Amino acid sequence: MKNATFGAALLETCVSAAVAAPSIHNTQPWRFGLDSETVTFEVRADPERGLRYADPEGRALLLSVGACVFNLRVALAHFGWSPVTRLLPSPDDPDLLATVRPSGLTARQEPEQERSEDLYEAVWCRHSSRFPFTSRPLPAAVRDELAAAALAEGASLRFPDEVDVTRMLRLTAEAERRNRLEADRATEGRRWVHRDLEPTPDTGLPRTALGPQDAHERIPLRDFSAQRHPERLTARPFEANPVVALLATEHDRRVDWLRAGQGLEHVWLVATAYGLRASLLHQAVEWADLRDALDSAFDATAHPQLLIRLGYGPEGPATPRRTPGVDLP
Repeated sequence: MKNATFGAALLETCVSAAVAAPSIHNTQPWRFGLDSETVTFEVRADPERGLRYADPEGRALLLSVGACVFNLRVALAHFGWSPVTRLLPSPDDPDLLATVRPSGLTARQEPEQERSEDLYEAVWCRHSSRFPFTSRPLPAAVRDELAAAALAEGASLRFPDEVDVTRMLRLTAEAERRNRLEADRATEGRRWVHRDLEPTPDTGLPRTALGPQDAHERIPLRDFSAQRHPERLTARPFEANPVVALLATEHDRRVDWLRAGQGLEHVWLVATAYGLRASLLHQAVEWADLRDALDSAFDATAHPQLLIRLGYGPEGPATPRRTPGVDLP
């Protein structure tokens, strides 16, 4: 679709696409502004939606905002604009994480823009799926395309062998154990899960989105309740040989966390376009020693950002979103 003007309806649609991005605990830690003179989107951190105990450095917050920025780029490209993105554009304004400016209408669709059209549709049907996947393998060509998507955003996506996947899942399980035992983290996690009878808020996770636990305890999905009791958590057998990819960056600065977030969402939307489901295993990177141990299977210069579980299976349920809003000068 091509629009000659950038009106209020298009503005709202693009911001709606942006906030459809994933975020840790569905905190949606972003705010939007618009420079009306240059028609430039300003994407800021919302520190009130940060996680004090699980994410004290703000790494996951910036990953979440990076995913949001990528969705905004996809939406603008879908409507025929060429988005110009700058990360951390103002050292004097550290909460300004990115600017995205629609540069101009494209005269015709190039192959990359055709892919953007595909990804725009995926924006609206991408959900976390914390459910068992089938044993159907991922084709090598799809793995290559997912790796290329991460690389395009300045990140890397690697598929460890079965031995390393087992080791990484054990590190994740240890992180999950620590999260349950540390009272502040456990309380913080429970705060973002909806209670059964309360009115549905516009952030956080409904219980239906949490999914079951792995009956064989091979895949340690996050237990937001911090109460691993059989009578409280449903358990089901999960895939015996899970496909787990490691998303990493060459450096480990704030700008790299934003790049990793864009890489995550690029990978996830391509995966969605191919009918794949995904869930994130972020627990191990929340503990410094476990995060350091994640990279021993690869180049020691790589900085792990999170693990992505991929496969074919049921679509996860949608989670709520805040009503889009844009601050005008």
